[in-house]
Amino acid sequence: MVRINDGRGYGRTNAMMTETADTAFPDFRHPQRYIRLDTILRLRWLAALGQLAAIFFVVQSLDFDVPIIPCIAIIAASAIITLALQIAANPMQRLAPRYAAALLALNIAELAGLLYLTGGLENPFSFLFLGPVLISATALPTRITIALGVFAAVCATALGFLHLPLPWNGDEPLVLPPVYMAGIWLSILLAIGVTSLYTFQVTEEARKLADALAATELVLTREQHLTQLDGLAAAAAHELGTPLSTIFLISRELEQTTPHDSPLASDVKTLREQAQRCRDILAKIAQLSSSGAPFDRMPLSTLIEEAVAPHRDFGIAIKVRIATSDGVEPGSMRNPAILYGVGNILENAVDFARSTVEVDARWNDDIVEIIISDDGPGIPPDLLKRIGEPYLSRRRGMDATHRERRGLGLGIFIARTFLERSDAEVTFSNRTFPDHGAVVRIAWPRSSFETTQATSEVE
Repeated sequence: MVRINDGRGYGRTNAMMTETADTAFPDFRHPQRYIRLDTILRLRWLAALGQLAAIFFVVQSLDFDVPIIPCIAIIAASAIITLALQIAANPMQRLAPRYAAALLALNIAELAGLLYLTGGLENPFSFLFLGPVLISATALPTRITIALGVFAAVCATALGFLHLPLPWNGDEPLVLPPVYMAGIWLSILLAIGVTSLYTFQVTEEARKLADALAATELVLTREQHLTQLDGLAAAAAHELGTPLSTIFLISRELEQTTPHDSPLASDVKTLREQAQRCRDILAKIAQLSSSGAPFDRMPLSTLIEEAVAPHRDFGIAIKVRIATSDGVEPGSMRNPAILYGVGNILENAVDFARSTVEVDARWNDDIVEIIISDDGPGIPPDLLKRIGEPYLSRRRGMDATHRERRGLGLGIFIARTFLERSDAEVTFSNRTFPDHGAVVRIAWPRSSFETTQATSEVE
C-alpha cells in the first residue's frame, strides 16, 4: 500500500504503513559466505598435479620404493571426481558452506590415504593437512572450520599409529624415535589450531572493514539521492512558478466572471483552489533552503501545531496530547526540514487512518519525542524493517473513490533523512493487538533538539 499526493497535502508519495526499509540498511554483521566451485576445483587439480610430480620425483630421482599403483589410484579417483564436478556443475556457481566443506573434507581424506601409503607422519608432506583447514578459516563459518580441523587432527592422529613404512634407501632405513614422532604430531595439531585461528581473525577483521565501507557507501548513496532530489525540487519550483501563477490568475478571473448558478462554477472554483494549493506546495519546497530568523525559536507544542494545521478538515480527527511537565518546554530554531519530516509522516497517517490520528509529545531532561499513530491497517510485517528505502512502493489497490494509489517511494525516505540529519531516531511499529494501526516514534536527545540550527538539515 502506497500513498500519493491527492491534492490535500504535500509528500503523499509513500506511506509509513506500507513503505519499506534497515535501515533501512541490510545487516552486515552476519554475511553469508560462499566459495566458488571453480576455486576448489582449481585447488584440487593443483593438488593432484603436485602429488603426481612428488611421486615421480621420489621414484625416478631418489630411487625410493614407493607403492606407485595404490598412490596413482587415489590420485586418479580424486581427478575423476574433480572432472565429474567440472562437467556436471557450473564452475562459476557459489557453493553453500556444507558442500564446500564436504569437498575440503574429501581433500583431507585423500591426503590421509596418500600419507598412509608413504610413511604417515614421518612423511614431510604431512603438514599439508593445514591447507583445507586454512581455506575453510578464510571463507566458511566457524563451526565448519572447527569440524574440518577436528577431522584433520583425527586423521593425523590415526596416521601416527597406522601407516606403511616411509619410502627410503633400503640399505639405510630411516627410523625416527617415538619422542620425535610425538613432536611432529603435536606440531601438526598446534599448527592447525593456531594458524587457523590467526587466519580467521585476520580474515574476519578484513571482512568487517569491507562491511563497514559498504555500509558507508550506502549512507553516502542515500545522501546523494537526497541531494539530487533537493536540486530537482528547486528546479521544479523555479520552472513551475510562472505557469502556476498564470493558471491561478486565469482561474480567479474565470471564477469572478462565471455566474454562481452556472454548472461550471464549482469546477472553476476547484480549479482555482488546486492551483493555489500547488503554489503553496512550491512555497514549502522553497522554504527548505531558507534559514530561520536568528531569534525565531519555536517550542515543541508550536512545532506540532504548525505541522498538524495543514492536515485538519479532511474528515480525520487529529488528537494532539502534549505531556505537561514541571520542566521547561523544549524549543528549537524554526526548522523547515523538521516541519517537513513531521508533516509528511503525519500526512501519511491521515491518509491511511480510518477515523483518528493521535499525536503525543513528551519530554524530560534527556529526550524529546513525538509519537504519531493512526487507526488504519498498519504496516505489513514484511515491510516493517524496510521503511524508508527510496524508490520502494506498493500499490494499495482501490480507495473509497475507486482510484488507484501509486507512489515512487520517496516521501518517507525524504522525511526520515531530514529528521535523522537533525539527530532524531525514527522508528516504525504497529499497535498491539487488538488495536490496529501504525505507530511512528520520533525521538531527539534534548540537547540536540534545543541546539538544532535551521540550516543543518537542508544544506
